[in-house]
Amino acid sequence: MWDEFKKFAFKGNVLDLAIGVIMGGAFGKIVTSVVNDLIMPVLGYLMAGMDFKDMKYVMSEAIMEGETVIKPEAAILYGNFIQNVVDFLIVAISIFLFIKLINKSKEKLIKQEEAAPEPEAPPAPTQEELLAEIRDLLKEK
Repeated sequence: MWDEFKKFAFKGNVLDLAIGVIMGGAFGKIVTSVVNDLIMPVLGYLMAGMDFKDMKYVMSEAIMEGETVIKPEAAILYGNFIQNVVDFLIVAISIFLFIKLINKSKEKLIKQEEAAPEPEAPPAPTQEELLAEIRDLLKEK
């Protein structure tokens, strides 16, 4: 059972998948940072200093007694949703471009393999050459 698990776990496809998941997680963090720290502040500035994180629709206000929250606010955080949509679009476009680049590379490799001429087969002996060879073999016997 252990040998079967090792064969499965250490196959190239499983390791490739694991590496892809780890790199995808790291890439997601980078994209989130780009969106939160670069893109959304610029969009907020262009939209009269609006901070997307603060954009929300409050359905019911929080009820408080002094500093203590009795009932928390109920709100729809659509600003956060907009940021997540922008995150998704950037990741989706990046993956699309990456896959497109990989497919072009594969196509070039395939075209190079097809373009490489195959070695020519030696010419087949003519009928006269075959008959002469048979004659010589019969003479030896």
